[in-house]
Amino acid sequence: MTSQTHSVPTADQIRRAPKVLLHDHLDGGLRPGTIIELAREQGYENLPENEPDKLGVWFREAADSGSLERYLETFAHTCAVMQTREALFRVAAECAVDLAEDGVVYAEVRYAPEQHLEGGLTLEEVVEAVNAGFREGERRARENGHRIRVGALLTAMRHAARSLEIAELANTYRDSGVVGFDIAGAEAGYPPTRHLDAFEYLKRENNHFTIHAGEAFGLPSIWQALQWCGADRLGHGVRIIDDIEVADDGSVKLGRLAAYVRDKRIPLEMCPSSNLQTGAAASIGEHPVGLLRTLHFRATVNTDNRLMSGTSMSREFELLTEAFDYTLDDMQWFTVNAMKSAFIPFDERLAMINEVIKPGYAELRSEWLFQQTATTSGSSRTEG
Repeated sequence: MTSQTHSVPTADQIRRAPKVLLHDHLDGGLRPGTIIELAREQGYENLPENEPDKLGVWFREAADSGSLERYLETFAHTCAVMQTREALFRVAAECAVDLAEDGVVYAEVRYAPEQHLEGGLTLEEVVEAVNAGFREGERRARENGHRIRVGALLTAMRHAARSLEIAELANTYRDSGVVGFDIAGAEAGYPPTRHLDAFEYLKRENNHFTIHAGEAFGLPSIWQALQWCGADRLGHGVRIIDDIEVADDGSVKLGRLAAYVRDKRIPLEMCPSSNLQTGAAASIGEHPVGLLRTLHFRATVNTDNRLMSGTSMSREFELLTEAFDYTLDDMQWFTVNAMKSAFIPFDERLAMINEVIKPGYAELRSEWLFQQTATTSGSSRTEG
């Protein structure tokens, strides 16, 4: 009898497997139908399509330009309908429900409070509305037989000048659902060092932060995020591959920055489908995550923007298993990496790994035993 524990998992197994998501944008994951309903309620008339299916297709096609700047333009429509407390609450609640139905057990979802003030809300009211929505989504998920815990990351926009204010906001709500801080937006021309005061403040407050770096811009962005700003994690970090040489004989040489990232176990928030859309990778099969997994970097798998990429955590893993023949063991490795790198207390991370993630994968790996037993029993009856 041959063990099937190392075979490529089925789509159903991938969906049921416990997953951890560290890089997901709230304004990049709305349901198309929700966007249309909120636009109608708020009098927003600039949507390119007014049918959910067509609108979903429009977002994916508009994001497929290969340009990060063009990709970011799609958010004008989602942010436009997220300007009231009710809208923010609804979007956050649906986000938690959708992730839970996809098998995500822990998620850190980020958004920029400064982008949701056009309807008169204060920064504090934005945060409280989103936090309340996440709690409601967790409750609905439990009613549907799923378990999920969602933490918020507050994001400051790289091109703006409110990063210290948003960092202080993240610190104020750190015990009320906000687990950390981030900066996002176009990298070129907006280096993370522009926001040093925010990062220095967070370090003095012993708080956590991640930085979008090494997505559309190269190694200097990663170097600044780590060595100048002190980031705990790298949002994307895919361009670290530029500091790794692979010889014709397959031997690998790491540059000093790549070696530092691997040796210090700095988490990389990899988003394969999104990276294809922004031109950071040519195909899933050529995505650096394959080599980084082989070299044992602290790589994690994420969605980035589920609406724009037409994706989910399950779809990301399906693409990776197809490209790299990943098994449930590989999925567990990525998932444990992510949970180790989360911004919640160590004991809670450890409990999630030992009581939720590892048992969940063990159960999936054991399924072949019962399938084999059923097949054998059926054969025996036939032969008898």
